[in-house]
Amino acid sequence: MNSDLRELDVRGMRKPDKHPTIFTTFGDLSVGEAFVLVNDHDPKHLRDEFERDFPGGYDWEYLNTQMRDWRIKITKTASTALPRVLLDTTELPAEADALGAVWKLTMSPRDLDANVIAVAPGRTIDSHVGPDLDVMLHVLAGSGVLTTETGRIDLTPGQLIWLPRRSQRAFEGGPDGLRYLTVHQKRQSLLLGATQLAD
Repeated sequence: MNSDLRELDVRGMRKPDKHPTIFTTFGDLSVGEAFVLVNDHDPKHLRDEFERDFPGGYDWEYLNTQMRDWRIKITKTASTALPRVLLDTTELPAEADALGAVWKLTMSPRDLDANVIAVAPGRTIDSHVGPDLDVMLHVLAGSGVLTTETGRIDLTPGQLIWLPRRSQRAFEGGPDGLRYLTVHQKRQSLLLGATQLAD
């Protein structure tokens, strides 16, 4: 092991401070640089976060696996998170969560939010005023209706829809339901209701 490598010992840190400190340390590295993480257990959840946020952009090498003295060399292998395929929208799961989402953008850090929303046949997302940001909507499958402040737009697969900030909108699923992808600037963390997630 290179004795010149910086060590980051998180064993005495408060749990909420550990992962942010580790990712800040990683972010400050130049490509090819590394640090040694010292922990009291195997940080499997941390590794999962690295795989979510930086797949292909880091190297993870166990140097020591003794109880209460785990040491992992983490090397930065790319200057930024790498472009990658997130999902195949033709193979989305059938079941949506309680808010209608079948997929969400989860990596962090990021500047965008994105969701795939499923509206069941004949079901609606009630009329509401959208968030204080513009939203791009791509109809993926099914059909439906977007009701605006003054009219209706029939939705079919392939359409790109512009939802200007604070515009009024409601959605209704057609006979086969409706699935659409939304992309917009990331919002501050807040408790999402069904109408908020719809955008």
